Amino acid sequence: MIAKPNPNPDTRRRQLLATFAAGLAGIAGNASAQTAARPMRLMWIGSTPPPSQTYSRAFLERLRELGYEDGRSLNLQFRSILGASGSSQALAREVAAFDADVLFAPGSDTGLKLAVAAGGSRPVVIIANDYDPVSTGHVRSMARPGGRVTGVSSLQAELPAKRLAVLRELLPRLRRAAVLADVSTQGQLQLTREAARQLDIELVVQDLRRQPYDMPGAFAAFATERAEALVALSSGLFVPHRQQIVDLAVKHQLPSVFNNDLWVDAGGLLSYGPNFTVNYRRAAEIVVRVHQGASPADTPIEQPNVVEMALNLRAARALGLAIPAAIRLRAEKIVA
Repeated sequence: MIAKPNPNPDTRRRQLLATFAAGLAGIAGNASAQTAARPMRLMWIGSTPPPSQTYSRAFLERLRELGYEDGRSLNLQFRSILGASGSSQALAREVAAFDADVLFAPGSDTGLKLAVAAGGSRPVVIIANDYDPVSTGHVRSMARPGGRVTGVSSLQAELPAKRLAVLRELLPRLRRAAVLADVSTQGQLQLTREAARQLDIELVVQDLRRQPYDMPGAFAAFATERAEALVALSSGLFVPHRQQIVDLAVKHQLPSVFNNDLWVDAGGLLSYGPNFTVNYRRAAEIVVRVHQGASPADTPIEQPNVVEMALNLRAARALGLAIPAAIRLRAEKIVA
């Protein structure tokens, strides 16, 4: 069952920002003393380089606000996980040569695995967009991670099932749903399968493993199997294909649900998930805390307490869909 959101989105956003801001009073003051010594050496291991996305720009902006500006008080290096399955040894050498103070691994657990394997004893700050770090065994618990990994988690133990439930609410007669998955979404896929059994929905899964991903081929398979809607699981490896995926969904007349509102901005029908911009800003604050000496083992992994829905009415019109009033009222963001 989908939790009913606060009827006042502005109040909810203020509550979330207040929650994430708790305990940060000393960060900005400490930053000036830390950065006077030498620039923070930060290695970013992910699928899309900064600042290519709105939320990654928010991460860099928050670092600047806290006194860490790239090229001055921050030395930032980026390494891509795309095609990295055979290059972990090369990455390990690069991490060692760079001598990072903190490793930042947002997105999939592929980046986290590489950071842990390559980083020696260096602390790792994550944004677990595509996985649940407790279920995957990366940390002991959200409250006490117990190792050298901390950061922010995006509720992937809960949201995949709820996104499928949103589709059923939108399409009460939905019986067959397409699922776009890959190597970084296996936990989400299992949860989606369990939800589908409870909702009596048959899944048509395209589990992509070889890069570059063949998106037209995947959607052709969905059409052959007569899928009626699309669930795109949360994968950082899908982000470079964002526009292609939403265009193919409309072309094949598949109402779609995604994990954040940038997909809706690109033309996707629905999104249901945490606010990525808030998550990335909060991760920047945690990076600074860890750089200043906080132990990742004792720094709780934070989870947003607000989930937002976004809706694209243009996509609905292109699909010939009437959006139920209950969904319109729950949407914090509507693209008209």
